[in-house]
Amino acid sequence: METSPHTTKVIDGKYAFKAMDYDTYLQMVAGLLLENKVTGSIQSEALVEYSRLNMHRMHRIKKTMQVLPEVKSILESITVPQTWLVLTEGWCGDAAQILPALHGLSQLNGNIKLLLLLRDENLDLMDQYLTNKSSKSIPILIVYDSSTREELFNWGPRPAEVQEKLLDMMQKGMPYETIKEEVHRWYAKDRTNSIQHEISNLVHEHSQPRP
Repeated sequence: METSPHTTKVIDGKYAFKAMDYDTYLQMVAGLLLENKVTGSIQSEALVEYSRLNMHRMHRIKKTMQVLPEVKSILESITVPQTWLVLTEGWCGDAAQILPALHGLSQLNGNIKLLLLLRDENLDLMDQYLTNKSSKSIPILIVYDSSTREELFNWGPRPAEVQEKLLDMMQKGMPYETIKEEVHRWYAKDRTNSIQHEISNLVHEHSQPRP
């Protein structure tokens, strides 16, 4: 996971205008799958299968996710409207694990507006949030004040523990399919708890009055 400190960066309003809500995103991905297509600039049978599997994951997580009491308390305390803008694609396995959790958290407070934006159609924004200054890894969450559009923090592409695990497996030269299985096994065992804690901690940190 990578995060940024508080900055005076202002997010261009055009991105919120182009973005969609969670339900519209699901409908779009499902509609494309009916045509054996996926979001993004690359089309392949493998990506179609990933996207189908991801839809099942997202629906399952939405049904089983349990918001932690301490997380609920923090998110319910937000009093200033903020936008949660997420760069994503339907075929992305990490996004399938994370988006339902972000949606669940956003539902706790009417001051949170969750918007989703396709990465491949917004590479100018993606290039501002590269992982390790080189990788266009997703999802990336950009949280900003809805009124001033000033960025509060950003997060992604995955929780710190599984990011470390992923990098370790890659350094060991493990096969891609094995790495993918291990990552999804970690998400299943974690039950969105790490996502909840990391996001709520950042919300709490950046909701405090500035000196």
